[in-house]
Amino acid sequence: MPDPFLHVVLYQPEIAANTGAIGRTCVALGAKLWLVRPLGFHLTDRQLRRAGLDYWQHLDWEAPDDWEALIKRLPQAAQTFWFFSKTAGPAYTDVRFQSGDVLVFGSETQGLPRSLLAAHGDRCLRIPMRPEARSLNLSVSVGIVAFEAFRQQRVAADAGRPLGSA
Repeated sequence: MPDPFLHVVLYQPEIAANTGAIGRTCVALGAKLWLVRPLGFHLTDRQLRRAGLDYWQHLDWEAPDDWEALIKRLPQAAQTFWFFSKTAGPAYTDVRFQSGDVLVFGSETQGLPRSLLAAHGDRCLRIPMRPEARSLNLSVSVGIVAFEAFRQQRVAADAGRPLGSA
């Protein structure tokens, strides 16, 4: 399998249907999905399969036991880690994503641990939203950011082509 253009990390996800939908997004983009344990569901969960439909067989994924195991398993080609939190300052649109970047999202109810956010404060990003909205669904958040990373890479690749070429 070729190196993924992007790594999507779900830190201790709790809802199978969200993970299934995110798996489908990863297949569509050619991204690798990492599920950092413990998980709030079993990988054989019917909701996971239902949300991923027949895409799960095409998904490049791993489920390391903890954060340290994830770090050991990520390829050297992994570029930059980006951590997502509603409390971060800069927006996801303020950065240039590169091929091989690692997008890290927390669980549906807890987000990312404060210690992880504090250790990587310069790499924390948010998705801007109105204050009336407490948060976005995890699968929606991953889709927003992952497709922006894809769009940026596509624009960068297209910038080197003559106008009108495919």
